[in-house]
Amino acid sequence: MEDDLRVLVTLGFALLLIMLRLDAERFGAAEYDEASTDSRRPSLTWRLAWYLMGLFLVVGAVIVHPNAGIGLFLRLGDRLEAIVYGLAFAAVGTLQAVAFAWLRFHRLRLPPSELYPGALLNSVATAFIDEATFRGLLLAFLIGTGMDASAANLIQALIYVLSTRLGARGRDPYLLVLILIVGLFSGWLTIITGGIGAAFLGHAITRFAVFLATGHAGRFGPAGRDVEDFERRGRRPPGWRSIAAEDGPSER
Repeated sequence: MEDDLRVLVTLGFALLLIMLRLDAERFGAAEYDEASTDSRRPSLTWRLAWYLMGLFLVVGAVIVHPNAGIGLFLRLGDRLEAIVYGLAFAAVGTLQAVAFAWLRFHRLRLPPSELYPGALLNSVATAFIDEATFRGLLLAFLIGTGMDASAANLIQALIYVLSTRLGARGRDPYLLVLILIVGLFSGWLTIITGGIGAAFLGHAITRFAVFLATGHAGRFGPAGRDVEDFERRGRRPPGWRSIAAEDGPSER
């Protein structure tokens, strides 16, 4: 009876984590860790609060669950497999980020170096919270019901995509598809390795690679409607000069 109650409380922690993921935009974390349209950066205090709440809920789930080491995927898994598969995941994630930036912007849009520490923190913390929530807890609970592992993986990936709110109007479909693939592949790695270690490593590096290649954590619009596109359209063609600027103010 006590064990059943503790499992239910752990499930409650998982649901709270999903709700926290739904609210990432309010905290300026995850894909929303970048300047808004008025060039204001998200509050570091609010971002840290989001990370710490996620960490607190994950630790709470591990403490409360009667047998978290076996009943949940909140563990590294096979170490060698976790490293090998995680680095392979990271390599593919990095290559796709570079390819997307080249096709979309025709270059790598390396962001200012002062943004790197915050972006790295965001990539690692977001990847950990996401993997612990959706692959460590949700996937484990779905499989624990006796559901087929492939079906459970698909369901958790779809819930993950919905929780990120990347399907909203005005968002680039690229990130939505990327997050779906990350969710499916991370779930598959978690199942075959027995833990979230490989998925976390690959996910974190992929997020940081997208930031480095595109200059965005995820807040860019569809092709032709990004901030850079508007700036490019408003720029004078090479070699053209502003007559008004050369003539100076007109005399009355």
